[in-house]
Amino acid sequence: MTENKQNIRHLGLEELATYFASLGEKKFRTKQVYEWIWKKNAQGFEDMTDVSKELRTKMADKFSFPSLTVNATQFSSDGTIKSRFQTFDGHMIEGVLIPTEKRNTACVSSQIGCSLTCKFCATGKMERKRNLDFDEIYNQVALINEQSEKSFNKKLSNVVYMGMGEPLLNYKNVLKSIDRLIANDGLNMSPKRITVSTAGVAKMIKQLGDDKVRFNLALSLHAADDKKRDSIMPINESNTIAELIKSLNYFYDKTKNDITLEYILFKDLNDSLEDAEHLVKIYRQIPTHLVNVIEYNPIEGVSFTKPDEDKTNTFTDYLAHHRVNVRVRRSRGKDIDAACGQLANK
Repeated sequence: MTENKQNIRHLGLEELATYFASLGEKKFRTKQVYEWIWKKNAQGFEDMTDVSKELRTKMADKFSFPSLTVNATQFSSDGTIKSRFQTFDGHMIEGVLIPTEKRNTACVSSQIGCSLTCKFCATGKMERKRNLDFDEIYNQVALINEQSEKSFNKKLSNVVYMGMGEPLLNYKNVLKSIDRLIANDGLNMSPKRITVSTAGVAKMIKQLGDDKVRFNLALSLHAADDKKRDSIMPINESNTIAELIKSLNYFYDKTKNDITLEYILFKDLNDSLEDAEHLVKIYRQIPTHLVNVIEYNPIEGVSFTKPDEDKTNTFTDYLAHHRVNVRVRRSRGKDIDAACGQLANK
């Protein structure tokens, strides 16, 4: 990207209108170009085929148009598609298209790398290089939407911020990207079909409540007592389970949006009936509508394993018996390292 040029994606409609007025262009030009940027997901000025070459050259002289490019694509035997995207400044991020009969979901990244060092996550072993801009996150979703239309002949129905990075540590860009996704002149998605997943930044969960966001929230809990959670998720030392319970209640009081608890089962760490009992107690303190029990996906250099099927069933049966709305989430895309916790630019 050329220095000193403003990113055209960062211009609002009014700023774009002012620019075109300064060139003596007709009013319709603003809407036309804005549609190319957002609705039609142009990847550069040259894509704007119904705009004169002269005007495209003027825009290119004045503005930059940084876009993601697809660096590599992998196809899983279960239909999952993982893409490695390259940013304008040469970094790599990953996004995943997860197709099912009922929905096609994009799992997107919010940061390049991650700073949280969760012990079971491949991304957590990577250094955080920078936050993604809101337009880069949007661009990711739009490119995965194009994949969905091409491969499955249907648009994305859902977006989950569960890829690389901690979304709430890139708060403004994540919220702005969602504003674009749900906008009529963006992808026009329902906020109820968007879920932001967090490892648990209590202060920012409360901020979501204050901002009265309309999307859903998922908490990556993964252990039901502080000692165990400290050992696998260092963020818990400054965001204890008690703090998270308070912040989630605050979020729900302000928004009434769905809250999901995510719980990866690790063999001999958090899979006992005592762990299940602790999880039931947490569930009863939060207005959560679902506990997703997730099977662990192995990553290189980490000694965690998943419990056998009987142990998993015993754990989930205990939850169900105690009136917990529980679902076992089978991982998709494991054969291409596209499953939960496996994203590491492979």
